[in-house]
Amino acid sequence: QVQLVESGGGLVQSGGSLRLSCVASGNLPGIGVMRWYRQAPGKQREMVASISSDGNPWYRDSVKGRFTIFRDNAKNTMYLQMNSLKPEDTAVYLCGAEVFLTSGSMQFENYWGQGIQVTVSS
Repeated sequence: QVQLVESGGGLVQSGGSLRLSCVASGNLPGIGVMRWYRQAPGKQREMVASISSDGNPWYRDSVKGRFTIFRDNAKNTMYLQMNSLKPEDTAVYLCGAEVFLTSGSMQFENYWGQGIQVTVSS
C-alpha cells in the first residue's frame, strides 16, 4: 500500500510564500514522475508542475518564475516552493506519483494524495 500525504498549505496574503511537501510512504520499489495538481472551486483540475526521477522539472505557464518544484529521492518527498502568490493560485493542491510495480520495472501505478488547501487573500 502506498500513501501520499501533503502538508504546508494554509492562508497567505497576496505576494506571500508557501512551501508544500508531499511524502510518499509504504511499498515503494521506485518512484518515477511526481506531479502537483490543483483544483479551484468550479474549475477543472490542472497540472501545476512535474518533476522526473532525475530532477527534470516542468511548469505550467502561469506559475513559471514563481513556483519551484524539487524532490529528495532519499526521503521520498517532493516539494513545491510557491512565491509571489496570487489570489488566482487559491485551490486544493494535490500531489501525484508514479510508483513502479517492482524495482527495475518500467510499469507503474499512479497514486494521489488527499489534497491540501491553499488560500491566497488579496
